[in-house]
Amino acid sequence: MIEVQNVTLQIKGKTILSDANLTMEEGRIYGLVGNNGSGKTMLMKCICGFVLPTKGAVLSNGKKIGKDMDYLQDAGVIIETPGFISYYSGLKNLKLLAGLNGKKDTAHLSRVMELCGLDPGLRLPVRKYSLGMRQRLGIAQAIMEDQKYLILDEPMNGLDKNGVAEIRELLLKMKNENRLIILASHNREDIEILCDEVYEMEDGILRKIVKE
Repeated sequence: MIEVQNVTLQIKGKTILSDANLTMEEGRIYGLVGNNGSGKTMLMKCICGFVLPTKGAVLSNGKKIGKDMDYLQDAGVIIETPGFISYYSGLKNLKLLAGLNGKKDTAHLSRVMELCGLDPGLRLPVRKYSLGMRQRLGIAQAIMEDQKYLILDEPMNGLDKNGVAEIRELLLKMKNENRLIILASHNREDIEILCDEVYEMEDGILRKIVKE
């Protein structure tokens, strides 16, 4: 469970988030919608622990992020543009990232790439990847350690129609595996198909939308 409790964020005197409250449980997908600059990405950064709120708290199973833990643990994250070492292949990038936690199961990483529609045997450096391939690799790094929480900011960006369908199917499968997924998207169809609950951000204010 993740709880956002009265979170307010102010930067240089400007209010970015205003008294946001949200309780999220495993086995559900939560959608965030809103215009650019509405506060969606900053809310996700607060949930991850990348930015600490000016007031309020984010709790993971009762533990306060920024106090009891430095950041949200067991989380896979895509926020803004995923960064990789441009002259390495996709698989080598994932192996380096997995190695930070002492995990170097190449067979598992290869399966994850295939799940995301990538060929793990492709030696092409990431700098030559298309936008859609980079996005698929970003999704692969977010799920490669079977993370309990997925925080995904515009995960369908750059994907073609078939890619979108594949990633939607993957996210629904993960929801059924009892993951907690937070998804920001400008695509109404993504939100309608995937999300159990939807919240709108506008000028830093969060409100729940009743799905029809």
